[in-house]
Amino acid sequence: MSNQYNSALGASSDSVPDYLLSDFDYQLPSELIAQHPAAQRSGSRLLHVDGSSHWHDRQFMDLLDLIKPQDILVFNDTLVIKARLIGTKDTGGKVEVLVERILDSNRVLAHVRASKTPKPGTKLLLADAVDVKVLGRHHDLFELEFEQDVLSALDQYGHVPLPPYIEHPDEAEDEQRYQTVYARHPGAVAAPTAGLHFDQAMLDELAKRGVRTAFVTLHVGAGTFQPVRDNDLSRHQMHSEWYTVSEQTVQAIEAAKAAGGRVIAVGTTSVRALESACQANGGQLRAHTDDTQLFIKPGYRWHIVQAMITNFHLPQSTLLMLVSAFIGIQTMKSAYQHAVDQRYRFFSYGDAMFLEQGPSDAV
Repeated sequence: MSNQYNSALGASSDSVPDYLLSDFDYQLPSELIAQHPAAQRSGSRLLHVDGSSHWHDRQFMDLLDLIKPQDILVFNDTLVIKARLIGTKDTGGKVEVLVERILDSNRVLAHVRASKTPKPGTKLLLADAVDVKVLGRHHDLFELEFEQDVLSALDQYGHVPLPPYIEHPDEAEDEQRYQTVYARHPGAVAAPTAGLHFDQAMLDELAKRGVRTAFVTLHVGAGTFQPVRDNDLSRHQMHSEWYTVSEQTVQAIEAAKAAGGRVIAVGTTSVRALESACQANGGQLRAHTDDTQLFIKPGYRWHIVQAMITNFHLPQSTLLMLVSAFIGIQTMKSAYQHAVDQRYRFFSYGDAMFLEQGPSDAV
């Protein structure tokens, strides 16, 4: 069955069986969910799934020998904002705000948790310092207007928006470690976690060895943690995230491919940005800026990504489905079971995987 799934990578979705949510489940002991990062960024373990669907237990620093000088690594340079604010409504009720998207210097779309849904015109006082007005509601999100610059307010009074499976409140450590060392464009409310393993020394060593690097920006939303609620995957509506792929990045990728190198995406968010730009341009990579709701699941026709670095993902999540589309669902299940048996650390602060396509799956 593994060969069936792997051969489907380059096939049209019409030839692939329909999958159910239950196909992407696995059992994970709660103690394997990493609550804190490794002592050193590049000190994590690495499960390498090669092009023959075999896996190898390695250390993250082994990537230096697995990546070839002609390859190109594509990073997501979004910067995580301190998006969570606690406060009160003008009626005195408690409220929690999680900014999802910054619209301009004073307006945001946000998730709002309160005992009663705030109506347009409601005033909020966040962190005893930030005055906010509710302008309206757009489906599950509220449009809020800050009386001061949003980014400044979040930076001064906000909390790091740690994932729901991390059980401790955000700490000083999280401000540094739930952020990549190359982050530069503020807007994400969840980290592109595969990039958390790279420290500056490793990036310098890759450059010294001649490995090309390029950047995309995709502002990761809180929707990345939302569960898939329908067992019929064809009914699932992906959350929307803003991304941009620059002409400079396109040219760097074209140069690497011309030299015989692979396009290696660092993280599922880089995958989605690159593949979304291809989807928007008839299967060809072009510079592009837009929102994406691309749902990558088994049967997806790959356009540009040939290898990826990623963390371990939640059961029944769209990110696990993306990984399954890349290496095959049975390979994914076997590799994840091996990771559980070998006590790998899971999720945002956990260990990493390096996934390679087989020769028959190359784009």
